[in-house]
Amino acid sequence: MKHQRNTIAHTCCALLLVAPAAWPQSYPSKPIRYIVGGSAGSGTDTIGRIVADGMAHVFGRQVVVENRPGGGSNIAAESVARAPADGHTMLQTTITHTVNVTLYRNLSYSLTRDFVPVTLLANGPSLLVVHPSLPVKSVGELVRLAKTRPGSIAYASGGTGTFTFFAAELFKGQAGIDLLHVPYRGGGQALNAVLSGEAPVYFSPLAPALPNVRERRLRPLAVTTLERIALVPELPTIAESGFPGYQSGNWYGLLVPARTPDEVVSAIRAAAVSALNSPVVNKRLLELGYIVVGSEPQAFAAFIHSEIAQQAKIVRALNLSVE
Repeated sequence: MKHQRNTIAHTCCALLLVAPAAWPQSYPSKPIRYIVGGSAGSGTDTIGRIVADGMAHVFGRQVVVENRPGGGSNIAAESVARAPADGHTMLQTTITHTVNVTLYRNLSYSLTRDFVPVTLLANGPSLLVVHPSLPVKSVGELVRLAKTRPGSIAYASGGTGTFTFFAAELFKGQAGIDLLHVPYRGGGQALNAVLSGEAPVYFSPLAPALPNVRERRLRPLAVTTLERIALVPELPTIAESGFPGYQSGNWYGLLVPARTPDEVVSAIRAAAVSALNSPVVNKRLLELGYIVVGSEPQAFAAFIHSEIAQQAKIVRALNLSVE
């Protein structure tokens, strides 16, 4: 996963402001629906609202975020796959959708046939956090406790198939432990469950976790990237905590329904990159730990195909499947 993301990052390392002069005069002709598969307060929702607001300023039209949580983000994807191909409905896609291609046996849509890639917006790291009532202060302590209480320590996820689920299942397999999966309808509900102690373990997106970590409402154990994160340099990686090679995180991109006109796809991509490069949006994303990208549609399409192939190997290795 790392070398694929780096390839895209290198091709886009010098993001340029894109002038919005080239798109069709008739577009957009009404408010744009920006669909996210996460609940309010989730990491997906956070980045979606930042980007949508930036794009609204570029377009001079409303870009309205609609939360469609549940179904492992498939509810959101299905709604956009069926939407008119006129550029007024877009899906903020994540790693979850590429996992779902293999994880779910019967999807009502095709990620590669029913959508057109627009751009990879950003990459986002995650934190392994626990409720302070859980008597662990390191990854090693969590693993040791879990081995003494197999199947009794619960971890929250934003739903089966979401990247929060995938990160935990990958960790379980590598650590050789049994944690109880408790799925919720989106990351916001999952985070609330951890904050209440209902499900004390969570692989949280960095952005919504940080304020709670700073207020000591959550205890961070490690980051999920291969290298430490500048915003929390004191936290070790899971890889350096005894599990070499462990890496998990999320990425965020834009898709529109298949058959959307090329000039409209170009207009959306131009607006997205302009938003990403605006001082307010760029600063906000960097402060939250996101790595801004802004790839070309063709590069994002290649990235999606590589992610599908890579996630398929892991899903099959862990013997994961959802009807």
